[in-house]
Amino acid sequence: MSEMNTTPQGEKKQSVTRTIDASAKDVFDFLTLPANHARLDGSDMVRADEKGQRIQKVGDVFTMNMHAEHMGGDYQTDNHVNAYDENKMVGWQTAPAGTEPKGWEWLYTLESDGSDSTVVTLTYDWSKVEDPELLKKNLFPLISEEQMEQSLANLASAVA
Repeated sequence: MSEMNTTPQGEKKQSVTRTIDASAKDVFDFLTLPANHARLDGSDMVRADEKGQRIQKVGDVFTMNMHAEHMGGDYQTDNHVNAYDENKMVGWQTAPAGTEPKGWEWLYTLESDGSDSTVVTLTYDWSKVEDPELLKKNLFPLISEEQMEQSLANLASAVA
């Protein structure tokens, strides 16, 4: 079962929500292992995790291999964990590898809906992007709500 939140015009974030037939612990365990992220990515940009270590706390950084034509093909990102609450929330700010985050972030919130069901909300927020050059490129939102919905569908399949 899936529902999609509609984002008001002009808002600098978008969210999608889906009920997934798995415990919050199982969903959280999947999300906190970056090696799994290529399997859930609905944008088809994530290729692989560089380090393979489980996210354990705010302040962790994990590197991902990526591919996108708007970036000239293959590239890497450093993902700075800025939200972590076991079995409830995990999120990170993304930046080109070797740089500090530029203001966009990904957040997964998990709400247990019984022992074997979890309401998962994925939020993509670019409201903190302030770089005028980046804003001038008019890239945001780079990922559509449909691609985010596909990420949650992929997540549901992976943890089923």
